[in-house]
Amino acid sequence: MASEFFILGLTTDGKQFRPSDWAERLCGVMSCFRPEGSGGRNAHLQYSPLVRPTMINGVRAVVVSETLREIEPMAYNFVVEFAKDNKLQVVDACLVPEPGEKKS
Repeated sequence: MASEFFILGLTTDGKQFRPSDWAERLCGVMSCFRPEGSGGRNAHLQYSPLVRPTMINGVRAVVVSETLREIEPMAYNFVVEFAKDNKLQVVDACLVPEPGEKKS
């Protein structure tokens, strides 16, 4: 399974990042970058499974899959640099097993 990381809507000094819809905007720009064969006819109307908005403890965030780096390195670099340029907090995602799933 590919690893992921979160870009949190909090700056390194703890302030909330604006505009409030930043995550949706970033994910909209990245929506065309997806694994081959995913999305179907309406793929252009969906977020990429590799860069998607979420909420973490009430904070807007973006989940970024490391698979994006393999599919389109420049798009991956764009997302990473966006976080750096805006001084956003970036944290590694941890794998939480499904209930009843064995840990490896």
